Amino acid sequence: MASIDDLRRLVALDHGLANLATQRGDGTVQGTVVNAGVIDHPLTGQPVAAFVGRAGTHKLDYLRRNPAATLCWRAGWAWATVEGLVELAGPDDPHPHIAPAAIPGLLRTIYSAAGGGEHEDWADYDRVMATERRVAVLLTPRRIYVNP
Repeated sequence: MASIDDLRRLVALDHGLANLATQRGDGTVQGTVVNAGVIDHPLTGQPVAAFVGRAGTHKLDYLRRNPAATLCWRAGWAWATVEGLVELAGPDDPHPHIAPAAIPGLLRTIYSAAGGGEHEDWADYDRVMATERRVAVLLTPRRIYVNP
């Protein structure tokens, strides 16, 4: 049975690089690559897949319209995929239960979990994330499957 631990294992093997699939307004699939990891949801404490999105990208536009997404990590022939619904939390996507003051810490947590580890200058990281209006994307797993 596939689990969130399968996702964590693959993230550690390939620096968090994952394929993200979202749905365009016309129903076709849009794919891109993101750095994603697994964190505990800031409200529920349950594990979720997460990445940091940049304002002005199509992927965020698509997720705002249809919050369903798929993330797939791979390392060699091994891969792990998670499907689910996303929540957005950032300056252009206020979350009803995540305070704006909590966003910098959440973005730091995602950065570290997505293969970034410790940043050499968190203050600069926070400044860049605020300037670029970055958003936390939290994907709650509905289905996880793997190629062992």
